[in-house]
Amino acid sequence: MMLARFSRFSRAAVAAVVVVSSAASAFAVTACGDGGGAKSANVKSGPMPENEAWNGVYFHPVYGYLHLIEEGNNVVGRWKRADQSHWGELSGTVTGNVVHFTWKEHKIGMIGASATTHGKGYFAYKLDPEGHAVLDGEYGLNDEEIGADWHNVKQARMQPDLKSIGGDAEGAPPGGF
Repeated sequence: MMLARFSRFSRAAVAAVVVVSSAASAFAVTACGDGGGAKSANVKSGPMPENEAWNGVYFHPVYGYLHLIEEGNNVVGRWKRADQSHWGELSGTVTGNVVHFTWKEHKIGMIGASATTHGKGYFAYKLDPEGHAVLDGEYGLNDEEIGADWHNVKQARMQPDLKSIGGDAEGAPPGGF
């Protein structure tokens, strides 16, 4: 008789867990949105501010100095994090004051699949209330274009030098091993 009660209780408990799990799964799927693929930025381009250009060096306290060069309707850039742990590269297409880009970031001294991360992002070129040029944007991992803020301030009297930033693309192992 005890076994019969336990068996009935077990079946009821398993059924409750299945119902709760199914409800949680359904919620998780609907909470993710429409399932229509990667998330893209909904940013409208406008005119580039007068007498401004993408060429330059921009600063962010974590990502360090971002060197950008405009080549026609394209922008290429490189950065090295302030803590010297990573370096990255981006390239994108300009429309007015907005650039949509793809990026890769390489962890210095690391090899293998996890040594490089990549994604997409965008910047909008603006002037802040004091008249300083800034890049306001976001970046995302893999196919996502949004996810984390990336704001940079253009540096006066600094010329971009893409060749000054780089390294072993996959963090080549040290020699002699």
